[in-house]
Amino acid sequence: MNALQQEITQLIIDTLNLEDVTVEDIPPDQPLFGEGLGLDSVDALELALALQKRYDIRIASDSKDARQHFTTVASLAAFVQAQRDACAN
Repeated sequence: MNALQQEITQLIIDTLNLEDVTVEDIPPDQPLFGEGLGLDSVDALELALALQKRYDIRIASDSKDARQHFTTVASLAAFVQAQRDACAN
């Protein structure tokens, strides 16, 4: 797990008040919704707001790709990094 993935995992834990869950409990490729971590649509909204605030990025709620970005911690980290790279140019 790279540093950005660790940051995002901790952000998930803090934002969603996941008590008794540590960064090590959430592998980067574990699904965040459904049978994985078990998050729901309300959690997704809270997480999207936290990510936008923390990383100063935009997440379009009507984007077809938004659901794909929220699949795993690894996919979220890749999305955040891509947004950072786009802003740097």
